[in-house]
Amino acid sequence: MCAGDFEPSMTGERANRCIYLHSPTITLMPSQIPAAIQNQKYISLTTFRKNGTGVPTPVWFGEDSGKLYVMTRSDMGKTKRLRNNPQVRIAPCTFRGKVTGPEFTATARILPPEEHQRARQTLNRKYWMARIPLVWWRTDTYIEISFS
Repeated sequence: MCAGDFEPSMTGERANRCIYLHSPTITLMPSQIPAAIQNQKYISLTTFRKNGTGVPTPVWFGEDSGKLYVMTRSDMGKTKRLRNNPQVRIAPCTFRGKVTGPEFTATARILPPEEHQRARQTLNRKYWMARIPLVWWRTDTYIEISFS
């Protein structure tokens, strides 16, 4: 329990308990997206074959409500692998796919068509090239990535 009111000098778990107990109307939820992934330009999305071999792919991604969104095509290998195994690994990377930070385990979900617009908007906000319809006209699949 919290003894007394919250003071700015408090740290750690005690401070968190005091903030929660003394401000019940304020709901502070930390982002579920790891800090190493937030605001990166590219992530390495590693999907797994049926035999367990990981296949990394550098991709663009959007961020919204603690989840990542990726666009692709339904006939691409990563989409086929996700249908068999939703477990993925995510890491920040360069344009060419060289991993530049820690890797995180996550779960991917292929979005139904009614959820495509929201995923598309997260990518459009981040990448101006994603707004050009002629470049991405064959994109028909969006993936939502959640961290546990």
